[in-house]
Amino acid sequence: MVNFEKRDNIDIVTFNVAKINALNTEEIKEQVEQIISQPNSRIIIDLQGVEYIDSSGFGCLLSCLRKSRNNYGSLKISNPEPPVNAAIETLHLQTIFEIFDDIDECIRSFR
Repeated sequence: MVNFEKRDNIDIVTFNVAKINALNTEEIKEQVEQIISQPNSRIIIDLQGVEYIDSSGFGCLLSCLRKSRNNYGSLKISNPEPPVNAAIETLHLQTIFEIFDDIDECIRSFR
């Protein structure tokens, strides 16, 4: 469900599911928290291929962001699909998360 890759000392989290919802948020949060718990972590949540996120999914992402900041880390989002991006804008989450259109741009933002 959750895949991890490391590039330029940045942990990149990808998903092999099309929906992040109440059925899988606990498992996602548990897996992502393993890297968030490291101090000064730099994390990208790559949402490419995720077509739907419900309120519990956004809650999961916000929880991960909070925990990352509490450990002096940073968490950014890349590649939101159009329906997810529309939901992000509706909820005004673009004011909370740093969101990038592609992964390379997101990686460059850490420099």
